Amino acid sequence: MTTSRRSIDVPGAGHNAPIPMGARVGPLICSSAISGKDPTTGLLPADAVTQVQLAFANMDALLAAGGAALSDVAKLHITVKDNTVRDAINAEWQRRFPDPHDRPARHIVVHALQHGMVLQLEVTAFVTSS
Repeated sequence: MTTSRRSIDVPGAGHNAPIPMGARVGPLICSSAISGKDPTTGLLPADAVTQVQLAFANMDALLAAGGAALSDVAKLHITVKDNTVRDAINAEWQRRFPDPHDRPARHIVVHALQHGMVLQLEVTAFVTSS
C-alpha cells in the first residue's frame, strides 16, 4: 500500500522556517507548532488571550485545510510560557469540545517559548470521513 504525504499550510499563520504547519499521511494529520499569530497581519498579538483565541482558530484552519473536523482530533499537546493562560485555553477548549464524554486527549507543559509567544499547539487528528 502506498500512502503519500501532503504538507498543509495556513496562509499568514505559518512559520518563519522551511517547515509546513502540518502534514497529512493517509488519514493521519500531525501539526507542527501552531502559534497565536494573526493570519491577517502575520504578527503575534501582545495580548495573551488573543493569542490563545488565534492559536485555536489557526488549529481549526489547519484541520479544515487537511480535510479534518474537530471530531477527528485525537490529541492536543499545548506548550505554554507559564500557567497564566490556562483559563483562556480552557475557554477555547470547552467551546470546541463541550461534551466532557467526547473530548480528545490533552497535555499542557510549561516551557520557554520565543519572545512574545505565550503558547503553541500541536494537534494529532485521524480523519474518519472521506
